[in-house]
Amino acid sequence: MKITDRKTEIINVAAKLFKEKGYSAVTVRDIAQDMDIKAASLYNHIKSKQEILVLIVIEIAEEFTNIMDEVLNSDASTIDKLERIIQLHIDITLRNPDALACLNNDWMHLTDSKLIHFIKMRKDYENNFKIIVKTGIENGEIKNYNIDVIIFSILSTLRTLYIWYNKTNKLSSKSLTDNMIKVLLNGIA
Repeated sequence: MKITDRKTEIINVAAKLFKEKGYSAVTVRDIAQDMDIKAASLYNHIKSKQEILVLIVIEIAEEFTNIMDEVLNSDASTIDKLERIIQLHIDITLRNPDALACLNNDWMHLTDSKLIHFIKMRKDYENNFKIIVKTGIENGEIKNYNIDVIIFSILSTLRTLYIWYNKTNKLSSKSLTDNMIKVLLNGIA
């Protein structure tokens, strides 16, 4: 599906509103009002609010999934793989924090096959992350801590980075990445 500039604008405005108010509270009229156009005009570019949600959530989920597959199948060390995953989360957070918020907070409003597809991608992503961590422990590349605690600690931090970074975005992308990698992979003691 070719996305026009106007459709991209609609998606970006919707993501911002979904982040601010939540998907359920936002109407197509709200999106149009924020764009200073009539609601009927939006329907020249989109079919529904659900279509917008699908475009936001599925696109980012597919980006995460595709890069995770590349990372998992690479010959890189576990540490290099984990660094690449951290970088991926930071890149998406800095590029599109509103869409990332939508992915984290509104995915459950997807319907039918799109919801099933998203849940499968999320589960596959987490399973692949677990494989990387488990392999790293088995190879002695990372400490033998509880795998679930490692995964929860890293992913919960990365998935909510957009909340914290928007409040303090005083760090450059490089500084943020360097510090996140050091803290998440080396600890603080």
